[in-house]
Amino acid sequence: MMEKKDLKKLDVAALKQEVESLKKELFNLNLSKITGQVKDISQFGKLRVQIARALTFLKQQDSQKTVKNERKKAKKALR
Repeated sequence: MMEKKDLKKLDVAALKQEVESLKKELFNLNLSKITGQVKDISQFGKLRVQIARALTFLKQQDSQKTVKNERKKAKKALR
């Protein structure tokens, strides 16, 4: 699992890939729970937090791009 500082450095594509990877890991953990192989159930919460954190950084980067694009449009309109 990646830390916050590592997630902040990733670009949009890498963040999307990280989210997909974490979701697959959560799915596999659920399958393991069904078969009774999971001993530490706190892993579920940790994975959910990691997914939420990655999605938050993804949303922040997306909104920053939107703001930059709107500024560029506004500058062009003023010319």
